[in-house]
Amino acid sequence: MKNGKERKTYRVRRMSNHRESGKGESGAVLPSEAWVQAEVLTDFSFPWSKMSVPETVFRALWDDERFCFRFEVTDRDVVLEEGGNTMEKVIGSDRVEIFFTTGDDLDPYYGLEIDPRGEVLAYETRHHRQFNWDWSCPGLEVWSELTEKGYRVEGVIPLGTFRTLGCLHERNGCVFLQAGLFRAEFSHGSGNEPVIEDWISWVDPGGETPDFHVPSAFGVLNFEAA
Repeated sequence: MKNGKERKTYRVRRMSNHRESGKGESGAVLPSEAWVQAEVLTDFSFPWSKMSVPETVFRALWDDERFCFRFEVTDRDVVLEEGGNTMEKVIGSDRVEIFFTTGDDLDPYYGLEIDPRGEVLAYETRHHRQFNWDWSCPGLEVWSELTEKGYRVEGVIPLGTFRTLGCLHERNGCVFLQAGLFRAEFSHGSGNEPVIEDWISWVDPGGETPDFHVPSAFGVLNFEAA
């Protein structure tokens, strides 16, 4: 890593063989019991606000073919934009986000922003904010649902996709992704006031204004050995 700064890390546990196959209830990526194997990540913050952070839980698992992830979000005021296209819907809505990159220079990196309906805004981009909106994530599968507490989003990405993109790294025998984990936390304004936009991140990117599209916003997802 550049600048000698220690990055936050999360351990992606390998799925046990007897739970590798099959989807969960209602088409979910994995059965609910499979996620018990995953390490629980709740270390999220509001980098640009002093408000208390609503609970955000991230889990991830992997096997020989795929990377599976799950966000569980507490949100008592879910905002869903009814725009005319996917970009308008996602950008105007509550959502979770996962970025992954080819390296510290973010040249390029990739973003997936997923709202509570399962609408996906995918893009390839380069630092700083040089977006290619025509990109889509090969093999991506997404499932989502609204819950009593907020919403849940699950996704699966083939490991072959990461390899083709140059985002699956190896160092000293350890396989890892450089990744950012984020949440757009929106709430309705009163009366005719606009939607209030706040931003939650696993890694505090620093900076005076909200921006996840910087190298300092990324941590490391380490893939547990077999």
